[in-house]
Amino acid sequence: MNLKDAVAVITGGGSGLGAATAHEFAERGAKIAILDLPSSPGVKLAESFGARGLFVAADVTSGPEVEAAVAKAAEHFATVHIAVNCAGIGRAARTLSKDGPHSLDLFNKVIQINLVGTFNTIRIAAARMAKNQPNSEGERGVIVNTASVAAYDGQIGQAAYAASKGGVVSLTLPVARDLASLGIRVCTIAPGIFETPMLGLLPEPARKALEASIPFPSRLGRPSEYAALARHIVENTMLNGETIRLDGALRMAPR
Repeated sequence: MNLKDAVAVITGGGSGLGAATAHEFAERGAKIAILDLPSSPGVKLAESFGARGLFVAADVTSGPEVEAAVAKAAEHFATVHIAVNCAGIGRAARTLSKDGPHSLDLFNKVIQINLVGTFNTIRIAAARMAKNQPNSEGERGVIVNTASVAAYDGQIGQAAYAASKGGVVSLTLPVARDLASLGIRVCTIAPGIFETPMLGLLPEPARKALEASIPFPSRLGRPSEYAALARHIVENTMLNGETIRLDGALRMAPR
């Protein structure tokens, strides 16, 4: 799918991987609807794209809010061709610690945002894409999800996070199969350790230790590298139903 004049809805688009993807797509002529919480810096980012930018406020775990946000984007730009799911949180807690069992509320929150929120956006965006006229390849839409290498190499304290991202990996193929007859492709990116706002709070020694754990290149991933892969997925029609690790050959140790 050609990004020029395509309409992309990007959840969590106000910062980190989502913001980098918004910039990447906008530079190639796409129209960008940033879907994020009202407090997100996505408001200013959308404004920076001028007429090609729009901010739509929504909590990805809410069916009515995401439905209204996607409808607003479709009304503003006439349709939706692409959805990129970058909204997510990371929380660490052991299954059992000196404080007792893992909080069930915390586990539910991580699953709701990272997994349920992703599927919520998929189902609503796909319903909008299905109304598009197919292009010369028969495509009506493309969906890109964000998992994590934690889906495969979950570390100590990552039970909730790894489960949520493992769910995103597992739904990729069946959803791609569900939507294939409609000309809607679905792929997932599983990033390793990337420079995001969550990691920005780490002290320098901790960052250096993380970088040293990555075989090559021995550095944190750049959001622009995630965005470049998201762009390639959109542009390469043969990519469908696949999860792609983007991690510099990292395989995470238990801790």
